[in-house]
Parts: sequence; C-alpha cells; structure tokens
Amino acid sequence: MLHTRTTPAEKRRAFRDRLASGRLIRMPGAVNPLSARLIQETGFEAMYLSGAVFSADLALPDIGLTTSTELADRARQIARVSDLPLLVDADTGFGEPMNAARTVQLLEDAGAAGLHLEDQVNPKRCGHLDGKSVVPREEMVRRVRAAVSARRDPDFVIMARTDARAVEGLDAAIERAKAYVDAGADAIFPEALADEAEFAAFRAAVEVPLLANMTEFGKGRLLTAETLAELGYNIVLYPVTLLRLAMGAIEDGLRTLAAEGSQESLLPRMQTRSRLYELLDYAAYSSFDASVFDFTLP
Repeated sequence: MLHTRTTPAEKRRAFRDRLASGRLIRMPGAVNPLSARLIQETGFEAMYLSGAVFSADLALPDIGLTTSTELADRARQIARVSDLPLLVDADTGFGEPMNAARTVQLLEDAGAAGLHLEDQVNPKRCGHLDGKSVVPREEMVRRVRAAVSARRDPDFVIMARTDARAVEGLDAAIERAKAYVDAGADAIFPEALADEAEFAAFRAAVEVPLLANMTEFGKGRLLTAETLAELGYNIVLYPVTLLRLAMGAIEDGLRTLAAEGSQESLLPRMQTRSRLYELLDYAAYSSFDASVFDFTLP
C-alpha cells in the first residue's frame, strides 16, 4: 500500500543479477504508475520508462523538449508502486557531461535501477526517424565517463545507446559501442539495427549485455523473444506498445461515444470498476484506515 516494500538497492541488485543470468529480460514500457502495476502483475521481471512515451504523455514530440527533473519525477512515481527494476531512457543526459552526471544522481534518488544515455546531438530525435545526427565518439565517451563517475550506487546500471548505425554504418556503431564499454558503460543499446544479421554481428563484437529495441513501426523487423534469446541478447524492449494500445482504444471509444451518444456498447471492452479497485488494492487502504480510526483509547 502507498509504496512498494522493495528498496531501490534491492531492485538494482535484482536487475544486475538478471542481466548476469544469461536469460532474456522482457521489458515493457510503462505508460504511468498504474500500468507499472499491471506489468508486474502479468509476470514481467523489469520495466522501462521511454522518453518517447513520456514526451507523448505530455503531448510533446520526442525531440528533447522534456527536462531531467520532469523525467526524474515520472520515474519516481513509477518506481514507487512496483517491485520491478526500472530502466529509464535519459536521452542525451540533457546537456553537457555535467548534466549527464546530474541526471544519474536524480534517477538514483528517484529509485530507478538504471538508465541509458545516447550519442545523438542535443536536442535529440526519435531513434527510428531519419535525419539523426550523432556527436563525435570522443564527446560521447566523456558523457559516459561523467555518468559513471557520478554514480553512487555501484549496482545502478549505466547503459550506452548508439544511434550511429543509421548515420555512420554498422561497423562504426560497433566501434563506438566498444569505446563506450571502455569508458565504463555496463551495457549497450544498439538502436535501429536492420535485421538479424546485424543483431548477430553486434553480439559477436561486444561482450557486455545488449538490449534489442522491438518498437513497432520502426526501422527493423519485429523479432520474437525466442529469436533474440538465441542471438544472445539480454534485454528485449517493448517501449511504446502499451501507449499505442491505450491510445488506440481511447480513439475508438471517443468515436463511438460521439457517434452513438452513449458508452453502452463500449462496456464489454472496459476494465470494470471492481478490477480497477483490485489493481489499486482498495482493500488494503480500507483495512489501514480502519486500523487507524477504529480503535479504543486505553
């Protein structure tokens, strides 16, 4: 009730252990704290806060318009309600290396288990759009080093994302990833790889844990969890899936409401009141409230 009983340190240690296990971690992106509850209830082992989803929830495009403190507030809200480790999309670190260092500490304080920083220029753009630009490799190395040096909890995972595949080619992206590992990155997120062969090439070249981004309507084909496990990947990300499902349902519902003048036909598609109360654990709040107010003074 109110807060998870699992501490941030325990979540970070669990995330590290799962990364080291060799099993593929399936990681849906939470839209909000309530969806985070569902991610845990459905049996997933970790969850994600997407910068694209966070921006869209504020009715903003994913072009670097949000701030580190706004992101940390949302991360805190999500981490508060779930026992699962939370990986956060920290874009470019929101500025210079010193800004990246501050972002690490803000997200540590928010209860996240880790973050990823990318090598795009600031402000960035969605990783599956054309027209991306990346900073020189040396600049991203400084960004990673600053993040690593600012980390206070050694279990907090610092992942480096490279967007260089679409800009400089696969070989350059691999060389960048190796440089980021040398700078202290715990894991690598190669963005917008084209096919299974490129995923395999990255796995063969880079020794640290790797993340595969299975975002819908992107540059690459959607690969199954089984395929990615066979390729040796450690995390498969579904960053925007829940937002797209939710917004599709909202659009359909609004059109029906406008056309029919009643929500009656939509009732079978809705989450019921009782199911919502179950998810919110109303019973625990009621029990707590009763224990506070329904007592007799000695």
